[in-house]
Amino acid sequence: MSVSFAKSGTPPTQSWPVILETAGWSDYRLLDMGHGRKLERYGRYVIDRPEPQAMGTPRLDEAAWRKADGVFTGDTDEEGPGRWKFGGNVDETWNMAYGPARYVGRFMSFRHVGVFPEQAAHWDWVNGKVREEVARRGDRPMKILNLFGYTGLASLLPAANGAHVTHVDASKKAIGYARENQTLSGLDDLPIRWICEDASKFVAREVRRGSTYDGIILDPPKYGRGPKGEVWDIYVNLPEMLDNLRQLLSPDAVFMILTAYAIRSSFLSIHELMAETLKTQGGLLESGELVIREDKGARALSTSLFSRWSSR
Repeated sequence: MSVSFAKSGTPPTQSWPVILETAGWSDYRLLDMGHGRKLERYGRYVIDRPEPQAMGTPRLDEAAWRKADGVFTGDTDEEGPGRWKFGGNVDETWNMAYGPARYVGRFMSFRHVGVFPEQAAHWDWVNGKVREEVARRGDRPMKILNLFGYTGLASLLPAANGAHVTHVDASKKAIGYARENQTLSGLDDLPIRWICEDASKFVAREVRRGSTYDGIILDPPKYGRGPKGEVWDIYVNLPEMLDNLRQLLSPDAVFMILTAYAIRSSFLSIHELMAETLKTQGGLLESGELVIREDKGARALSTSLFSRWSSR
């Protein structure tokens, strides 16, 4: 569907559903999926993890799955803890890369390994926007706010392309991992502010200060807690967060991206929320799903929902 409006100051052109696909890169491949699990390669390790969206039948035989270096077992809920079983000697951490960014893989208790590969579609899109805008602005810096920034790839990549980035995450450990990735990438001199704080509190304070940003990246969890026990519930807190973020968009703002891993929801839900929030911004608002294409296969795995706005 596409709905067009004539001029700026009116609701943006709306396009949905949009499917953004990642096929993988040298340090990542989706090898197989089915029966509620997915088999992936992260750098030198093959990993078997739960995936409720993988409802079909695996195409590889059981022997291929048994060769996995790490298998996550236990609670299959996205936010639930579990444990890893290893098929042999594996390192606690290992290094991978995407473009100029180097990052560390880790076997974490919530079945993650430090990177969400489906986000590569957004990384590439943002990088293109940043390069164009930095060239257009000359000496005027482009400012980006990355909320719930996790281990920092969505901060490092635009900073490497010339943006000034403010990275916010409530987890001191995640901030430490992001700084480690910055050093590993040889990008310590880049203009990135690393802030450990509850995202809602930070955004509200920035609104009071009259701060503005030219690009906003928002990747919230379904549920979470801030460093002082602040509760985040995407269904309760997201509308107020978006309203505050609208006030942080500069007059020359270029983009805003929202990703939601509440996959049981509909992309149309967050699309309508974004459309309501940005109803006078003009530009283009497109929403849909992020998917990963299976290696050497015809199938794709839906991982998350997104809605993103661009001014041009």
